This record gives sequence, structure tokens and C-alpha cells, in this order.
Amino acid sequence: FMKKLFTRKMLSLGLAMILGLSLTACSGGTSSTTAGSTESSAAEAESTESASTTAVESQEAASESTEEETESTEAAAASGESDLAAIQEKGTLVVGITNFEPMDYQDENGDWIGFDADLAKQFAEYLGVEVEFSEITWDYKVMELEAGNIDCVWNGMTLTDEVTSTMATSTPYCTNYQVLVYPAASAADFEGLTSLEGLNVAVESGSAGEDAAEALGASTVPVQSQANTLMEVAAGTSDAAVIDVLMAAAMTGEGTSYADLAYSVNLNEAQGLESEQYGVGFRKGSDLVDEFNSFWTEKVADGTVEQIAETYGLQDAVILD
Repeated sequence: FMKKLFTRKMLSLGLAMILGLSLTACSGGTSSTTAGSTESSAAEAESTESASTTAVESQEAASESTEEETESTEAAAASGESDLAAIQEKGTLVVGITNFEPMDYQDENGDWIGFDADLAKQFAEYLGVEVEFSEITWDYKVMELEAGNIDCVWNGMTLTDEVTSTMATSTPYCTNYQVLVYPAASAADFEGLTSLEGLNVAVESGSAGEDAAEALGASTVPVQSQANTLMEVAAGTSDAAVIDVLMAAAMTGEGTSYADLAYSVNLNEAQGLESEQYGVGFRKGSDLVDEFNSFWTEKVADGTVEQIAETYGLQDAVILD
């Protein structure tokens, strides 16, 4: 009996030791896991802190870069850099235009021709560079100039107060006035009008024609170019259009693209205004103005201007004085 009792005690003691060792092992594993988790959390925190630091540094670098670019732009503007030197360095004179016969329009080969286009080519040659024509939205001509997308606006541009206050402009080179264009079959309804009230009139947005139409009471339909106003009338979507007489003479009537359209009514006279004048527009303070004026004087003197004017039927409009 004593022997059996001793044996049982020994077995119990052994089981107790095994259980104790097992608990110790489990506790050690838990501690290891906890330690591992702690180390992982610390590493993640360190990584997050590093990423935040990198992001802040990137933002600071970007901010510094933007400030440097702004300072560089402001410095260039303040330095009064020469437009002449800039175009001679790049080798091109970029001329802002719209489709406006007989001043700027494309021939059957897609080349730009016209009174203004031909003289722009000669002006570029005079400056020792190539010419590049860029079609623009007329309403944004000043923005295009100021952004440096074009070097000048040369497109039968009337020298209005708005133009002369936002651009440096050349010597006037052509006279012009605004006219009313309408279907030839309805000529009797339009001739002699002194008011445009009750009419839907297509106009080029931002043009002298738009100003004239609004002053005479029309409900205006602004479109992108003067050429588009004729499309509006031809399609019957507008009652009439107000455009420059030089375009009306070249693009309406017998033998033109708009043979069924006619024009009359000098809208400048209807408002008690004198005829308009065309000029070339440059950025404010540009040294290209003096270059153009010298070029113009030279080309008038040698007969080039008069010859080109005759080519496009503008001999009565060109200013040769």
C-alpha cells in the first residue's frame, strides 16, 4: 500500500512539473509575441514619421520651386525685355489672325494670303525671321498677346478705345466702316434703316461691329468670326449681320461665295461717327511698334503697299500719307 501511495505521489509531482513547464513556455511565447508586436508598431510609427517628413519636405520643395518660377517671371517682366530680340532669337513672328477676306484668308492650297497676310510676310522678312499665322478667337486677342502665344494682332483690327488702351498700336493703315449685310431678295426691307431694333443680327464677338449693332438696338448673335456672321445670314438663323465694309465688298454679291447676300447702310454714319481706322496691335511697351512704323514708311515709299492694296481691291481704303 505504501509503495502504491509513493508511486501516486511521484506521478502527481511529475504531472505538476510538466504543467508548470508548459505554462512557462506559453508565457514566454506570449511575451515574445507582445515584444514582436511592440517592435512592429515602433517600426510602423517610424515609417509613418519618415513618410510625413518626406511629404512635408516635398511640399516645401514644390513651394520653393513655384516661388522661384514666379520671381523669374516677374524679373523678366520688370526687365522690359525686347520683343524684337525675342522673336529674332526664336526665328519667327507669330501673327494672330482670323479668317477675314480680303485681309487674311486661305487660298486653294491652304496658304494664308490677303492684304494683311502679304504685308506680314514682308514685315517678317524685314525683321530677318519667318512668319507664322495663328488663328485666334477674336474676343481673346489681348489674352493671347499677353500670354506670349502671338507677337501681334494683324487682322483688319479697328482702333477702338478698348484696343488702344490694352495694346500698343501701329500707325493706322486702312479706313473702314461697319455695314449691314442681309439677303439680297429682302433688300427693300433693310435699305435706309437707321435703327436695328427688332432684328436678330449676327456679329463677331468683341468686334466694332458688335458695338455698332448694340448701339443701334439690335438683338445680337455673337459668333467667333466675321466670316461666320455671313453663314448665319445665309442659313437664315439671323436676319442680318454687321461686318466691316472691306469684308462685305470682298465676300458678298455677284461672283463671291455669298452671291445671294447684299449690303448697305453705313452704320458709322447712322451713329453720327466718323470712319474707323485699322492698326496692328502689339504688347504694351513693345519695341515692335517702332519697327513696324519704320517698315510701313519704307514700303509706302517704294510702292509696295499700294501694289498689294490694288491686288485686293483696297486702293481706296489704304492710308498712304
